[in-house]
Amino acid sequence: MVNFRIIARILSLVLIIEGIMMLLSSGISVILKDGLASAFLYSAIITVVTGIIAFTPLRADEKIYGNREGYLIVTATWLIFSLFGTLPFLFSGSTDNFADALFESMSGFTTTGATILTDIESLPRGILLWRSLTQWIGGIGIIFISLTVFPIIKSVNIQLSASEFSGQLADKIQPRFIESAKRLVTIYILLTGLQAGLLTLAGMPFFDSVCHSLSTLSTGGFSTSNSGIAAFATPGIKIIITIFMFIAGINLPLIYFALKGNFRKIVFNNEFGFYILLTIAFIIIGSVVLFLQNGAMPGKAISDSAFHIVSIISTTGYYTTDFNQWSNLMIMIMFILMFTGGTAGSTSGGIKIIRLLLVTKNYRKELHRVIHPNALIPVRLDEHNVSQNNIYYLLIFITLYFIVICASAFIISFMGYDIVTSFSTAASMLANIGPSFGEFGPFSNYSEVPVAGKYFLSGLMLIGRLELLTFLILFSKSFYRH
Repeated sequence: MVNFRIIARILSLVLIIEGIMMLLSSGISVILKDGLASAFLYSAIITVVTGIIAFTPLRADEKIYGNREGYLIVTATWLIFSLFGTLPFLFSGSTDNFADALFESMSGFTTTGATILTDIESLPRGILLWRSLTQWIGGIGIIFISLTVFPIIKSVNIQLSASEFSGQLADKIQPRFIESAKRLVTIYILLTGLQAGLLTLAGMPFFDSVCHSLSTLSTGGFSTSNSGIAAFATPGIKIIITIFMFIAGINLPLIYFALKGNFRKIVFNNEFGFYILLTIAFIIIGSVVLFLQNGAMPGKAISDSAFHIVSIISTTGYYTTDFNQWSNLMIMIMFILMFTGGTAGSTSGGIKIIRLLLVTKNYRKELHRVIHPNALIPVRLDEHNVSQNNIYYLLIFITLYFIVICASAFIISFMGYDIVTSFSTAASMLANIGPSFGEFGPFSNYSEVPVAGKYFLSGLMLIGRLELLTFLILFSKSFYRH
């Protein structure tokens, strides 16, 4: 049995908070004098009123009956965010139809960064800010959910995400998580403000600095320019954005420990070490390839490699050059990196570093078992043994991940796109990256995709943001059995 009263109560709060964000955007539009204050105001009224209507009183002893509510809350939250997030795009006339508005809104809240807009620079500033704000909200989404859930359900353990499929120990979220979540939100806000300040000092206009900071810390990738970061790509700006993209791919609690001076937690974190190693290794490889095969000067080869490797690994999706024009080897390297993602607990998408690390450890264990079949060789992570069940779930996740990409590429190819475009687009949407290769590379957009295709790609973005199994489990018969 599913307690829909609790789900309705939480989703009503989601709507009210989203409406408040729209109201804030309306106020900013008044300050910017871009003529969109009424569009945001109407959107806010509709969203808040719907939230108030859906607000459900709860009894003092209200209970939930399992993990089902958690999965439904997570899925419905991103759907609700995205559906009502279409209103500013529609009321402002920034998009021509609902499919375009949903694609742009879903891309924002899932922090994908793909766009159907053909002339971004002609859009009013209020819409540009709203696009970046949708990504910022989406990036902090799971923490936001915990802050709305636990004031309501103070005595219940509820599983809010499919963390058991990440390869980590499946710790259920406890009520004390509220305080930790508040600290993480504070860090998220401070890092956003710090990046905005640094970008402004580096020469980027203040408004653009704010928008890009909102999109960077969320690993979203929306820009205020048609040419993306290329329009602002001074050496200082590139370095700042590269650093903050890398930070955005780090587990937020690790950043908290760093600020507290607890460096032991960081030094002995296997996933963080693997993240650094992988990033540095591919930056070096990319620099060599760009120097030898693309004829780039050493400084530019290192700069371009670092920016784009970090952009893809963190799933931010920013670009300063058309990497479609790079050598086939470099394109293959970046395509492989589409499957990595940042660390678990970060705002990035993709498979996640921890899964790749555990797969590597498990393969090494199996090789040892071939030589020593009777040996008991555990898979260890941060001095803890990882259970075989977690390894089993991990392998299921990765298998399903590639099955979904292959099936999605097959469907995309039916729209008339070549194999490179189809596979890279499927991988990009599922990893929440944005740009891909082929027809949807940098400096391109998704405006020419058929309407049905836009709905399909929007669904892929949602599945990617929900960590795949959180979404697929909703279609299991056992999920609805008592």
